[in-house]
Amino acid sequence: MRKQEIDYILARIIDSSKDISDLNITVGRPLQVESSGQLMPVGMDFFPSELTPFQTEIFALNLVNRDRKLMRTLVEEGSCDASYELAGKARFRANIFSQGGNYTTVLRKLEDQIPTCGGLNLPKVLYEIPEEKNGLVIFAGATGTGKTTSLAAILNEINEKLPVHVITLEDPVEYKHPHKRATFNQRELGVDFVSFASGLRAALRQAPKVILVGEMRDIETMEIGLSAAETGHLVFSSLHTVNAGQTINRIIGMFPQEEEIQIRARLSDTIRWIVCQRLLPRIGGGRVAAFEILKTNLRIKEAILNGEKEGSTFQEIVEAGQAFGMTTFDNYIIGLYRDGAITEETALSYATTKGDVGRGIDSIKSEKGETTTEIEELEVDW
Repeated sequence: MRKQEIDYILARIIDSSKDISDLNITVGRPLQVESSGQLMPVGMDFFPSELTPFQTEIFALNLVNRDRKLMRTLVEEGSCDASYELAGKARFRANIFSQGGNYTTVLRKLEDQIPTCGGLNLPKVLYEIPEEKNGLVIFAGATGTGKTTSLAAILNEINEKLPVHVITLEDPVEYKHPHKRATFNQRELGVDFVSFASGLRAALRQAPKVILVGEMRDIETMEIGLSAAETGHLVFSSLHTVNAGQTINRIIGMFPQEEEIQIRARLSDTIRWIVCQRLLPRIGGGRVAAFEILKTNLRIKEAILNGEKEGSTFQEIVEAGQAFGMTTFDNYIIGLYRDGAITEETALSYATTKGDVGRGIDSIKSEKGETTTEIEELEVDW
């Protein structure tokens, strides 16, 4: 296969279904796309129902496009990241990896349209984030939960309102922000810098007010990120953690134990927001985001400094901070159920504490006059 053939196949795949997020090219399976969280095959007359090792390898090598650095990384480390552009139609972030001696490729479709907070229906409290002058803002969640999209919407708010210099360090650049009131310089890993740590270190000499680090992958990047937040920069980044409390503990756990007291003090001074996301199946199709939002306050600072205690865990502090815009996943999920966006089964399966969500659902059912139990005609046996 030549590049023209690869482009033709990708174009056919993109046109095959709506809401495509990922393309999957795996040996022994047909061409597949992920739409609304579900993998489905793409039927093509000229393509077999089961891909051969030769076909997946040729596909992967075309994406690498004779890049020696990428090829060496793929051979030595077993996987590599690349970006690929289908002219006039779509851009992709590709991960190529070896499994059982064969190559698999997963392509994430990147959006051309810059998302907005209103368009994503982000919680109103998140509109306060662009007003921060400095500190650390973390968006957390598993891969594919919309962290990058939400971050792009927040950066767009800054772009619309503030005449500041913004530097992004990404792997790869996903949303290309035009210059509006802000000036954007977007740098790509492997093209413009060799590691997040080196790129972030250089960014401190490039006079930005806002820095986006695609991911805090190691202790060195986290250390420089904390330093940037301490010296007057507003630093955005992401972590693969499941909730706000785990995010804080993960950051502290990156550093040696002998540095824990110092790191707790630095983190309590710099952390501003932690926003965690999950994507849930929506009634009627598609997906809807659920959020856990931590906004720093005196109780949060104390818990970071001295550690969590009974009655003063991060979860409990966030629960008590609803009046200030904070929310736990469970409360947000209950709200989605109340609004008719998700089913009871979905609410319970994505809950952090099923008992709390179950009681919330029962309360909503009671308000509507619906039954909350399947047990009927109970009698007392005298």
